[in-house]
Amino acid sequence: MWDNPTLLKHTSTALFAVSVLLLLYSALHYALHQPDLLPIRSVKLTAAPVQVDAEQVLQVLREQVRGNFFTVDIEQLRIELEKLAWVRQVNIRREFPNRLSVELAEHQALAHWNNQALVNSYGEVFNAATSAPLPDFSGQVGNSAQVAEQYALCNTQLAKVNLQVQSIALSPRFAWQLRLDNGLVLELGSREMQARLARFVEVFPYSLASQQSVVKSVDLRYRNGFAVSGLNKQSLSKGA
Repeated sequence: MWDNPTLLKHTSTALFAVSVLLLLYSALHYALHQPDLLPIRSVKLTAAPVQVDAEQVLQVLREQVRGNFFTVDIEQLRIELEKLAWVRQVNIRREFPNRLSVELAEHQALAHWNNQALVNSYGEVFNAATSAPLPDFSGQVGNSAQVAEQYALCNTQLAKVNLQVQSIALSPRFAWQLRLDNGLVLELGSREMQARLARFVEVFPYSLASQQSVVKSVDLRYRNGFAVSGLNKQSLSKGA
């Protein structure tokens, strides 16, 4: 190598180029990390919070917005904002030369979950407090989306007879139970629940509507009929 002038020339040129690049990188890195270079002067919320506590948002911004336009850690800011109650998702973008734009997507509460948390309109469980009147969901860990889906399907069917689900429960054995806004409890079992509910909707106006004050529950886990429980327990069948 040492007796090869051409190779030595190319090697020295390459080393010089690398040294220049490293020097430029160091200078650029130093310049970009100067706090007086394009400091963040404002943070814009794309919409005013409704459920989210605005003071808590402001506190997070005060703690997390450090550095300048290039060095502010927007990923850490996003993580901290998403820890706040009622915050479902956060999107942050830089707006040159000195502003951040923050979009907060809030949870829309659909129901209470196991008397401990809430379920949003996507079927996701989250922790927050609310005084709003909401239906009650209960089920197993990981099944909140399934319960929310069945809640919507059941309400669609029950709307035909002007009823609505007040609570819906999925047992550990995957059996479904509904409590309606008229106080009636429906036992739907673990199979064909929508077909069983359709049968209830079909016969309700003719055989049960007039007895709402005395009927407490309806067991629809029968092939051709159902059983009602109230002041006087009885069985009814359709087509049996």
